[in-house]
Amino acid sequence: MRLRDYPRRVVCLTEESVETMYALELQDRIIGVSAFVERPVEAKKLPTMSVFTHANLQKIVESKPDLVLGFSDIQKDIAKDLIGMGLNVWIANHRTLDEILDYILALGSLCGVRKAAMDYVAHLEEQLESAKELAAQFDRRPKVYIEEWDEPMLSGIRWFSQIIQACGGIDIFESKSHGSLAKDRSVSSEEVIKQNPDIILGCWCGKPVDIESIKKREGWDKISAVKNSQIFELDPAIFLQPGPAPFVDGIPVIQRIFKDFQY
Repeated sequence: MRLRDYPRRVVCLTEESVETMYALELQDRIIGVSAFVERPVEAKKLPTMSVFTHANLQKIVESKPDLVLGFSDIQKDIAKDLIGMGLNVWIANHRTLDEILDYILALGSLCGVRKAAMDYVAHLEEQLESAKELAAQFDRRPKVYIEEWDEPMLSGIRWFSQIIQACGGIDIFESKSHGSLAKDRSVSSEEVIKQNPDIILGCWCGKPVDIESIKKREGWDKISAVKNSQIFELDPAIFLQPGPAPFVDGIPVIQRIFKDFQY
């Protein structure tokens, strides 16, 4: 197939597609991004065409893309409208680390660079296996509470949970991480207190984590993580996007936190 037959003008409605395309050296094909794009920093200079739940449909159509990339059921209405306007749209719905790797392969294949995508996936798999090997040496595995939102309280999505486990932690709400919808990961204050996590990882999507407010929650002074000042704010641009970021920068961040816990 000739190069011109592959998508050359791509609009990315979410962050993971942008970072993946940069990783595969396809950045010259991106003609529009989400207002929330953070990685890589140079992508912030690209034309903004959407936020997560809304898009400037007319601006997208006028840019004449070959392909529009999005993520999850939350963007189904955007996809429906754009398809109705005659555009090619791919909405992925991956939720696990394996599915992230499959997504990278699929996007690379779609854009005609499957070999580069295979090589990049192999690199990410090596990072994940190295993390697991290091974690196997830990004397103790910390119990971890991932909080993605405070009101209502939401625990970590599955790829986030899997990163914690790969690095040697125990996600106290691992079973909830399998839920595909945010409401499936709702937790109560009483449940967290009962589980008594050693570490609390706050990663709120859309606003800074208020660590002091977490400490002051009723009954939370009994939690080990609070008593031992093991509450950390994590960057949602790294941990809450289903792309390369959790592998590339997420693993090292968690490893540093867990390494300190061993001493």
